[in-house]
Formats: sequence, C-alpha cells, structure tokens
Amino acid sequence: MSCGLWKETLALAEDYLSLCCTSPQSVPPPPSESAAAMRCLAQKMERQHQARFHSLTQTFLKQCGPDPCSSLRKVIEELVADGHLNWGRVVSLFTFTGVLSRQLMEQKGMKPGLDSGKGQELGQGPESCRGLAETIADYLGEEKKDWLQENDGWEGFCKFSHSAREVSHDSSMKTALFAAAGVGLAGLTFLLVR
Repeated sequence: MSCGLWKETLALAEDYLSLCCTSPQSVPPPPSESAAAMRCLAQKMERQHQARFHSLTQTFLKQCGPDPCSSLRKVIEELVADGHLNWGRVVSLFTFTGVLSRQLMEQKGMKPGLDSGKGQELGQGPESCRGLAETIADYLGEEKKDWLQENDGWEGFCKFSHSAREVSHDSSMKTALFAAAGVGLAGLTFLLVR
C-alpha cells in the first residue's frame, strides 16, 4: 500500500501545483475526489491567509538557495516538528507549496496561461514544480505513511473534507482546521525568520 500511497500523494500534489500554475480558463477537472477536496480546502486557506502565505514564500525564496526542494523538506519537518500531523497541516503544506510554485514560475518570467502554453501544465513550468510535488510525496507518502494509513489515507482526507464543508462557514470545524494550520504557519514563520 505504501507505493500506492506515494503515487496517490504525488498525483494529488501534482494536481494542486498544476492548478496553482495554470490560468483559470484552462483548469482541467480534478482527477479524483481527494484532488477536488484538496483544491477546495487549500484555495480557501490561501484566500483566508493570502498575505501571510505570500510573505512566507517571499522569505523562503530569499533563503532557499538554488534547491527549493531541500529547503521545502526542512519547512515540512518544521511544520510537524511538534509531532502533531493533522489534515489542517497537510492542507497548509499544499497551500504553501502551491503559492511557492506560482512564485517560482513567476520568477522564471512565466505567467499562468501565457507564453504559447508555457506554464499550462506542471511539466512545462519550472523543473522544481515536479521536484516540489515529489518532496511532498516523499514525506507524506513514505515517511508519514503510517499516519496516512491510520487516518484512512486520502479517503480519510475526503471524509474530513466533507465534514469540514458540511458545517457552516463560521463553525468550530472550520476554526479548528485553520487553527491547526495556523500552528503550522507559525512554525513556518519561526523557521523562515530565524
């Protein structure tokens, strides 16, 4: 199951990063229910914390050097350094990496949907986008596979997503989701500012 979990995590990460680097007019449908759920929750999180994510990624890009993947790995480890991985932190990881992918693409002078199709798909953007997706898959699909399996894998994420969407926008579930992610974002801020 772990190889399958890694592949599913990679597909989910590639889908989300591709979404972040694609013009809104050419967004393909999500390939799975878990991809649709991640798109929904991560985009909501980005909208709610847009300034913070932008600031964090700017700081990250100034400090990461030529290899954003190894630096992302350190950020992921910091995100769960307290040992409390949860779906909110997973969503915040995807959100952060999506914003990062978009900014890396913009640094290369590419705009989503422009330049004769460049940036339309993950493989056409910066090579680092594939690497970023693999970094997420390596961490979640291999190192945290036990946690994923204990939480019913990406099916468990879909169940979590449904329950998060079923409650009202100002509910305790949404507050809990973003609070959990906020703890992770605070960790990112601490890591990137030191």
